[in-house]
Amino acid sequence: MRVLFIIGIIILCLFLLFLMLLFMKITVKIRYYHAKDNDDLSVEIRILFGLIRIKKKFPLIKVDDNSPSLVVEEETKVKVGEDGPEQKGNKKTNQFTGDDLLNTFSNTKELLQHVVGFHRIIRYILSKVRIKDIEWSSIIGLGDAAHTGAIAGAVWAVKGAIIGIISNYMKMQNMPHIHIYPQFQRNASETLFKCMIRFRLGHAMIAGIKIVKYWKGGMPHLKPNNEAPAIHK
Repeated sequence: MRVLFIIGIIILCLFLLFLMLLFMKITVKIRYYHAKDNDDLSVEIRILFGLIRIKKKFPLIKVDDNSPSLVVEEETKVKVGEDGPEQKGNKKTNQFTGDDLLNTFSNTKELLQHVVGFHRIIRYILSKVRIKDIEWSSIIGLGDAAHTGAIAGAVWAVKGAIIGIISNYMKMQNMPHIHIYPQFQRNASETLFKCMIRFRLGHAMIAGIKIVKYWKGGMPHLKPNNEAPAIHK
């Protein structure tokens, strides 16, 4: 009887853990800032009510002067608990060429061809995603009033279209803050984009199950990227 009781406790604990995983919310904070030739991208993932925080920072995104490739610096930080120490990972510098981008598109197409109704699965998971606190501000200047006004209007239209697409696929919890500040007397190019995305792990698990369920054919033939050696700091 004691063994059965222990087994029952273990099964109950596993069941409760499974339920907790199903309903656990994952929060993703995205921040992107562009000014002239400088780009800064950071993504923070919060799990277990914010007790676990994983922050990936890409402080440098630029085109390599010596080759037709994109140079990206990456830094990872992990924090457990509100008052816990922040553990820093190694800094890495990676290079991505045009061939890598083409291989990524080819691999994505290959994966899509192996999943029946993939767009419906994507629509399902996006419909469960909640997005809030969108802030998108831009400073634009071409040094000429007429040209600056024209480009500012075009940027307004592009931003409106993108926000419309986001609100069509995801649940927007509050109104986005969209700003454009035209500079008529000087050249300027700055952009700040911030938002918070939240979803339940259970919905992501269901989407994964759907992908496995509607998978057809054998294993996809994926093309490897031409990985340049990463520089650790």
